[in-house]
Amino acid sequence: MYAEDKILIGCNENENVFLLPKMANRHGIIAGATGTGKTVTLKVLAESFSDLGVPVFLADMKGDISGLVKVGSTNDFIAKNVEAFGLEEKGFNFHEYPVEFWDLFGEKGIPVRVTLSEMGPVLLSKILNLSEAQAGVLNIVFRVADDESLLIIDLKDLKAMINHVVENKDQYESQYGAIAPKSASTILRSLIAFEDQGGNLFFGEPALDLDDFMQVDDNGKGVINVLDAQKLSLSPEIYSTFLLWMMSSLYQNLPEVGDMDKPKFVFFFDEAHLLFDEISPEFAKKIEQIVRLIRSKGVGLYFISQSPADIPDDILAQLGNRIQHALRAYTPKDQKAVKVAAETFRPNPNFDTAEVISNLGTGEALVSTLDEKGAPNVVEQVKIVPPQSHIGAIDDDLRQQIIDISEFKSKYWEALDSESAYELLLNKIDSNPNIESEVPEVDKQIIEEVKTQKQEAPEPVEEAPESAEEAPAQQGSILGDILGTVIAGQTQTKGKRTKKSAQQKMVEKAATQAVNTAAREVTKGIMRGIFGQMK
Repeated sequence: MYAEDKILIGCNENENVFLLPKMANRHGIIAGATGTGKTVTLKVLAESFSDLGVPVFLADMKGDISGLVKVGSTNDFIAKNVEAFGLEEKGFNFHEYPVEFWDLFGEKGIPVRVTLSEMGPVLLSKILNLSEAQAGVLNIVFRVADDESLLIIDLKDLKAMINHVVENKDQYESQYGAIAPKSASTILRSLIAFEDQGGNLFFGEPALDLDDFMQVDDNGKGVINVLDAQKLSLSPEIYSTFLLWMMSSLYQNLPEVGDMDKPKFVFFFDEAHLLFDEISPEFAKKIEQIVRLIRSKGVGLYFISQSPADIPDDILAQLGNRIQHALRAYTPKDQKAVKVAAETFRPNPNFDTAEVISNLGTGEALVSTLDEKGAPNVVEQVKIVPPQSHIGAIDDDLRQQIIDISEFKSKYWEALDSESAYELLLNKIDSNPNIESEVPEVDKQIIEEVKTQKQEAPEPVEEAPESAEEAPAQQGSILGDILGTVIAGQTQTKGKRTKKSAQQKMVEKAATQAVNTAAREVTKGIMRGIFGQMK
């Protein structure tokens, strides 16, 4: 809870343990075995940052984080702790928090999408578990697309680009290196398997604008962005790679702000071991670089896992604020994990840290935060303060109400299909009716899909809304065509909305989307960041 201009994490008979806001972007870790209270601690920190006016992102792995949106209630355990530690005098009161629900599958939250061009080949190779040779071919495909100003928005664009590069490999190999058709075929098969996991819903437009995660409500509270990960957790590669893309994009695109009185944004990475499982040393070095430098962008990173041993030492060394729940030492491996966890703290002469870790009760933790000079405080054994919002999941009706009133629903709910690599292949087919005889068998399925899509496409809308009068006048330009098509399409699909302001907002959103898409398509020399994501 936020009290005395600090974040109160836990209490004991002698000490109140606080996290200083100006040290919150020095990152942290919440560790502990299943069922020891990590989720409650996560909620307490998220609530505190929100009260401080700091937006938060976190993933809801089991559905019980959603209770943030509902007023909390007391029970015997909570009442006892509130009274014992004088929390009411410090400002403890049950209330709800501003929450936005998001979902990569668009089922329990606002859809989250990203274009393949924005994600880039490095992270996509991680999702698809490609070999080094296959990742090399994928890199060439993206490089050709970048150099030829072809935007790869979704999976059908990528399939078309792969086939285009293989078909013209004699043209490209002298500049980009060898292109193995066998590797390309393996990538295409991997994409089919990825589609079966729902990956086709993830890649597309409108793409997520990370600025939309950095909102403050009318009362000055930071909005808590909750990504529903119950279904996503079944696809750990997609989950970990999306969070890594988000983390690296924040690092890549946010301006330097130096040391601040409080973070601009706090990012919780739950099930952090999924990020580090079987990664190469080079990949780990890049993550370490992000963790080390992103605090200068005003971002605090908090990793959540069962044991500190799940996180590489070089990264663990960057996590200055530490909350350790119980670990059970049943096996030699468990005993080693307890020892590692104990060694991460500055010792307290009043107790044996390793022994206490093994005997902590649910809701108890060992906590060490940074002091005003950035040095770690002596570890303290505390009871975590109770959350002020509802403990547990909310019902689907309340969740849907929150989604329906979100200002982002009109922006992200309906998928768009802008002109991109797939549509350019369509133009290529139209200009050369004999193309089917010139391409390999693997391309013909793409061609048939393109033809089918064109035959099933709706007739163009003859009239655009008045708001489109300012659209570019040059007939036949890419930008003009996209603006006309997108704005007209929005008029058809969104005609049921009756409020004029909402209609204007939709038109403005469509126009902005079209302009951004066109701008990306005609931009030469795309720059890519630390993990190959588009800058």
